[in-house]
Amino acid sequence: MFASLRRDREALVASLLVGVLALILLLLIAIPLWSLLSKAVQNGQGAFIGLGNFERYFATPALVRSLWNSIWLSALVALIVVPLAFIYAYALTRSLMPARGLFMALALTPIFAPSLLSAISLIYVFGNQGFLKSWLMGGTIYGPIGIILAEVVYCFPHALMIIVTALRLADGRLYEVAEALGTSKPRVFFTVTLPGARYGMISAAFVVFTLVITDFGIPKVIGGQFNVLATDAYKQIVGQQNFEMGAVVGLILLAPAILAFVVDRQVQKKQVALLSARAVPYQPKPNAKRDWALLIYCLVVGGILLAMLGVAIWASFIRYWPYNLSYTLNNYQFDNFDPQGWNAYLTSLKMGAATAIIGTALIFTGAYLIEKTKPAPALRGFAHFLAMLPMAVPGLVLGLGYVFFVNAPWNPLGVFYGTLTVLVANSIAHFYTVAHITAVTALKQIDGEFESVSASLKVPFWTTFRRVTVPISMPAILDIAVYMFVNALTTVSAVIFLYGPSTKLASIAIVHMDEAGAVAAAAAMATCIVVTAMGVKLLHLLLDRLVFAKLQAWRKR
Repeated sequence: MFASLRRDREALVASLLVGVLALILLLLIAIPLWSLLSKAVQNGQGAFIGLGNFERYFATPALVRSLWNSIWLSALVALIVVPLAFIYAYALTRSLMPARGLFMALALTPIFAPSLLSAISLIYVFGNQGFLKSWLMGGTIYGPIGIILAEVVYCFPHALMIIVTALRLADGRLYEVAEALGTSKPRVFFTVTLPGARYGMISAAFVVFTLVITDFGIPKVIGGQFNVLATDAYKQIVGQQNFEMGAVVGLILLAPAILAFVVDRQVQKKQVALLSARAVPYQPKPNAKRDWALLIYCLVVGGILLAMLGVAIWASFIRYWPYNLSYTLNNYQFDNFDPQGWNAYLTSLKMGAATAIIGTALIFTGAYLIEKTKPAPALRGFAHFLAMLPMAVPGLVLGLGYVFFVNAPWNPLGVFYGTLTVLVANSIAHFYTVAHITAVTALKQIDGEFESVSASLKVPFWTTFRRVTVPISMPAILDIAVYMFVNALTTVSAVIFLYGPSTKLASIAIVHMDEAGAVAAAAAMATCIVVTAMGVKLLHLLLDRLVFAKLQAWRKR
């Protein structure tokens, strides 16, 4: 009898907690998106007008031109990035060239910077006063050329990580059979390597397309008069206070992202189907010509990525480009360039830390409730659906949803608009899915016998969670925290509409300083973000190796 009461009490607590999780995710994700949809079908007085705003949008040639610009530009960047990333990933996984770990680290450097840092660097190199301006042969970097080059740098590491994963999933037995049959190297490449990685390449292409079409920072800094959807949304909301048309632009931005998400899910299912339990890892064999050629390629590509970062850092110490190239720290006196000064950077640190702490606790606890508890299966499935939803929602679209949700007349949470609370909530929602998948993956590796033994010993699941699951999963928890912090620190699109006078973030300050012509100060602020993000990542690696690796000793025989 007492055992039955205890089980009923645990089931009730688990159901209540899953219900609370679902409610939180509704507030963080679903309701803001519904608010965006509602605003798009209303007029300025809040009356329902159906598709009237959409008709007005497509009847405006300038807005339709922005849509077309976004589509062809995003497709072109994807066509450029995927082949570049594939060759780089091939060098990392299918060769024995030296320093592969170093080249992987070089390729990931853009992740630690706001997207617009590459645009700032290109301005110093090819801008009106750039030292390589003549290379453009009379053209200008301000416009589609600049956007494409900057987006290629920004998107490269994202595509690379996906393709590296795809190439590492290869079955070495296929190559052994091809070698035994005397198949030529080119034929093996086109009949085994490319087909095996095609799903990863397709997935990478859709990811790049989505990143470009929804990015705000790069078109704002280097786009000039070339309009795209993201800058249109900014102009409609901030410039013209036309919230209904801004919502329409947001929903149009959401359409290709959802399409890419759906196709990507189907692609990933097919990729998994290629694997078998008998597959063996592929081990590359020495080939001097191949290894040297790929090493030179990686030196060039990795050098360009590092140069983009280096130019911005170098420019942040230049007194007056290009007339006085002496070094100074004046560009770091942010009070001279922005009303918030260093407070913008400090606010970013606060927002990043709060996002990491609160977000990690919510995400990992939520993943545990969904993955390890048994009651309320329908509610757990609904919570999991909500947790996966942000992956298909661009940051700019989610930010627009928050604008309409928080400022809705019926919403008592309107008092939080422009505060750190809204910024943290938006950042958690924006980056929720990847962190949730990380947590679920870690939890799946823990045998369900832990919960079974705890139940037989009459230990409640929350005690098992605290004393067993959390310590074992600490490396994954740390991964999630660092991911949340770094992304919250570097995001621009998701928060461009949500900050207040006292909560301007460093990434937003970069945009405003660039608008005011203080490009060197913008580069200095971007440098602060990069140094902070990289410092946190290095600390993460140090802790992971020296401290949390001990918690994984149970995996070793």
